[in-house]
Amino acid sequence: MSDFDVSILLSGPYHELLLKGLTLSLVLLGVTLLLSLPLALLIALLRLSPLAPLRAIAWLFVESIRNVPLLAHMLFWYFGAPELLPESLREWLYGQNFEAIAAVVALTLYTSAYMSEDMRSGIRAVPRVQFEASRALGLGFLASLRLVVLPQALRITVPPLVSQTLNLWKNTSIATVIGAAELMYQAAKVETATFRSFEPFVFATVGYLTLSLLITGLGAWYQRCHPVRAL
Repeated sequence: MSDFDVSILLSGPYHELLLKGLTLSLVLLGVTLLLSLPLALLIALLRLSPLAPLRAIAWLFVESIRNVPLLAHMLFWYFGAPELLPESLREWLYGQNFEAIAAVVALTLYTSAYMSEDMRSGIRAVPRVQFEASRALGLGFLASLRLVVLPQALRITVPPLVSQTLNLWKNTSIATVIGAAELMYQAAKVETATFRSFEPFVFATVGYLTLSLLITGLGAWYQRCHPVRAL
């Protein structure tokens, strides 16, 4: 394309804005993933608890999160939840890059709800006889879970978790609606400043596509190197 101005992408202030947006998107992905995995595991274990109240709490969490669009979660945590706080604290939050914080909260809750169901399925796929055998060998409940059940369950769960990670990476773009200066936000900002749409959105598209392919490739590599065998 003869009118394509590659200088916008390779140097200057607009290049820096796009890189900052890409960096924030990667931070949102990394922080959310680190928070979502343990939370998802906790919810999955609660869903499998023998205690009905714990199962009910976990079920309510999963269903209330999964049945509301991510866009609504973003808007609630940025605009709605702070209204419950004192005005001084609310003003302080909005002065501390609260856009990114609200995005992480929304993405973490949303992602962990889906991941917890994948983990629960993986745990249930491990034959109960293995848990019973570990208890018969003298292991306690938590030790049996940690040493016998969870390692097998998480191995089974890796492929769907890779898919959820891919969804999370794409969902970071929704943070633009609350003003988080991630990749899509910065691409739109560059487009407004330069009146050129093609270059910044090519950068954004290539950025999302590149990391998506990397995540997909890592998932395929893991499945080749660690095939799930019948238990």
